[in-house]
Amino acid sequence: MIVLLGAVVVLVSILGVLLGPEQTPARYLDPDDTSLSGSKALAELLRDRGVTVDRVDSVEAAAAKAATGDRLLLITDTTYIDEFDLARIPGDRLVIGGVFGLEALAPGVRVEPVGERVRSREPECGLPAATAAGSAFLGGAPLRGPSGSTACYPAGDGHALVSFPYASGVITVVTDGDFMTNQRLAEDGNAALALNLVGTGKAVTWLVAPETPPAVALPGERGKSMYDLMPPGIRWAVYMAIIAVLVTAFWRGRRLGPVVTEKLPVIVRAAETVEGRGRLYRARRARERAADALRAGTIDRLTPRLGLASGADRQEIVPALAARTGQDAQQVGAALYGPPPADDAGLVRLAGYLDFMERQISEHR
Repeated sequence: MIVLLGAVVVLVSILGVLLGPEQTPARYLDPDDTSLSGSKALAELLRDRGVTVDRVDSVEAAAAKAATGDRLLLITDTTYIDEFDLARIPGDRLVIGGVFGLEALAPGVRVEPVGERVRSREPECGLPAATAAGSAFLGGAPLRGPSGSTACYPAGDGHALVSFPYASGVITVVTDGDFMTNQRLAEDGNAALALNLVGTGKAVTWLVAPETPPAVALPGERGKSMYDLMPPGIRWAVYMAIIAVLVTAFWRGRRLGPVVTEKLPVIVRAAETVEGRGRLYRARRARERAADALRAGTIDRLTPRLGLASGADRQEIVPALAARTGQDAQQVGAALYGPPPADDAGLVRLAGYLDFMERQISEHR
């Protein structure tokens, strides 16, 4: 009886999920998103000031808005978007965060390999939008702009904001967009900086990535969803199949008795273990834990090769490693003991640099 009651509860739960309303996931820096990571508050502040804010999710829509007049193109995500087509749209351009295709969207801007912790920073520059706002919550991978650019908010070996003129307007790149989110907008001078950068008096085309890859439909044919292509009775057939599976499991479970488990030896290759752990780190976006593991492994392997005792601290390891490899001591210290990378690209660069130092030590033994 208890098993039958449990089966009924499972069935009701499944039906509730299938028939219940879909929940909208949070979308980072989306002007229509009211979650902590969205930017609905900033969009409403801009509209209250008379600024037109149009949310688009394709290059075609952004280009159509640009054809109506002089506008500011705000880019927060380029997933499923061709950055080269996007770069052809004229006018001022504000790029937020480590988007894909930054080389095309902001020519001449370089991203430093070691990221900086996101925290409150002072502008220390002459850009009016930054000096009027004061301190702001910024960080991430430092930027270096092209010749003639204005750089604000020092971070590591670069800056968190760079701005420079180009052929048809001004390009501004901000390395991290947390200051524009609903959660951080009221802190420091975040709201002032966001309004100064976005609310320039021009209409704003706010580009976000589409939630799904654009569908490819045949000429003259309207794209259909998966549910449109299903036969009318398929949903009830699925429900009946679920009930049949549950009834069969209950019947067979009572006939065969409880399941007997037995521990069996399993051999897992080291490479599979490493790949599996790497996929888990990537799925959970655990860049900090992954970076700590890479740094700890590098330090453990290099300490005996440098002739140092086990447990040597930073003051011993960094000078010895810099002397053996010819690298700058500050760069070596940032790689081994600096803040975690701000994105996956920074983590890959950190791993490559650590591997480079290990090979340098091996070649000089």
